[in-house]
Amino acid sequence: MNYRKLAKSVLIPVVGGSIVGAIATRNSKEIYNDLKKPSFAPPSWVFPVAWTGLYTVMGIAKYRVSVKEKNTKSQELLYDTQLGLNFLWSFLFFKWGLRGTAFIEMAALLTLITLTAFEFYSIDRTAGLAMVPYIGWVTFALGLNYSMFRNN
Repeated sequence: MNYRKLAKSVLIPVVGGSIVGAIATRNSKEIYNDLKKPSFAPPSWVFPVAWTGLYTVMGIAKYRVSVKEKNTKSQELLYDTQLGLNFLWSFLFFKWGLRGTAFIEMAALLTLITLTAFEFYSIDRTAGLAMVPYIGWVTFALGLNYSMFRNN
């Protein structure tokens, strides 16, 4: 096991998500609480807990794929692009208030996550399956984003 590579794979999304959270979502709790939300909207404290777990699992999946001989540049590009879109969403939704644009961007993000999961699965089944909770969460978040865009 390459512990340095594992740490890097996990820390990039976890630390990156934390930095984005600090910059893009500075007043997100207040913004979120002021929005008209659907009945299925979770309390604001759920998001940092969920994202920390998801970023950790994503990083582990990335590591598992990166140490395989079947590792490809397309897999790396898909993963890096979806991670970039993931970080961009917070700016669109919270910092800039572009909820409709954030919805469209999240639909693209979900597509890239799904493609990444399939690519990971073809290289390492566990890594591909590890992306399934992320797909589920972003699918839920897409519905939540749409509802808040429509209601506000």
